Amino acid sequence: MSVVKSIKLVLPKDAVYLAGSCIKGQVLLTLNSTLVDPIMKVELVGRGYVEWSEEIGASRDYSRDVICNNKADYVHKTKTFPVEDNWLSAGSHTFDFHFNLPPRLPSTFTSKIGHVFYFVQASCMGREHILAKKRMYLLVQGTSDFHRENPLQNPLFVEAEKRVSYNCCSHGTICLQIQMEKNTFTPGERVIFTTDIKNQTGKRIKTVIFALYAHMQYKGFTPKAEQRSRVDSSELLRQEANTQITPFNTTKIVSTFSLPQVLPVSSDMRNSEIMSTKYELVGTVHLPWSLTSVKAKVPIIITSIPPDSDSGQLQEEAV
Repeated sequence: MSVVKSIKLVLPKDAVYLAGSCIKGQVLLTLNSTLVDPIMKVELVGRGYVEWSEEIGASRDYSRDVICNNKADYVHKTKTFPVEDNWLSAGSHTFDFHFNLPPRLPSTFTSKIGHVFYFVQASCMGREHILAKKRMYLLVQGTSDFHRENPLQNPLFVEAEKRVSYNCCSHGTICLQIQMEKNTFTPGERVIFTTDIKNQTGKRIKTVIFALYAHMQYKGFTPKAEQRSRVDSSELLRQEANTQITPFNTTKIVSTFSLPQVLPVSSDMRNSEIMSTKYELVGTVHLPWSLTSVKAKVPIIITSIPPDSDSGQLQEEAV
């Protein structure tokens, strides 16, 4: 029978930690018998990794796939608990701990190409052997000073217009306009925007789709240390409006997106080690009768206030 019956980590359930904030928890250790010379410790680890394959030499007489990858270590802290008289009796023991997250961290993130993850791991060792360990992954929201460096665009207006043909010889225009009070948001916030669709054709418009996209740019290196980059896009949120816009008419649509609680903040590759993020709100009017569509694209900025400011502290408490 093992000396250690169980080891547990106690942390707030589903908590979201802002970069720069404090993580507080407990390690609960239960022993079946006395443990001599124990080493009790807890670690905070944050890492990022990207990997993809791409074809090289395609324009020559040969082609082959090469693996591009990159990694980053964001945080690694260890706390070793003092044990009185170097022994622990049978039964339950509680160890309190806290870690301060660094002020500049990327958000927890996962995709088919890259990921950023954070975890707290507790372990119990005796005579150089690991007797038990427990790991819990964390949700960390990165922060930025984007709101301080760039003023908000109030209001924001984007228009897209296209001339289309229908019924062989007939022509008309479709105008798509998207208006927003602002285009800078924080994770968990609501994105509210108004869309005006002007249908100057003799056909009915039935469907309008709104989607929020994240465009990720990854930075990696080949086995020969040659730098490579790759851009990948993913759809975060999607809404479909059944409009039934009659010919030669205009319709107004008010839409709302609720952002996820954890998102990578908007960034560029100059300030990122392995990946950067940009967001875009896209409104699409599908015109199946003309085999085309009209799209309006609005750049969206995701930022998060550092916890050292008053508003950042309020956001952390709300989370």
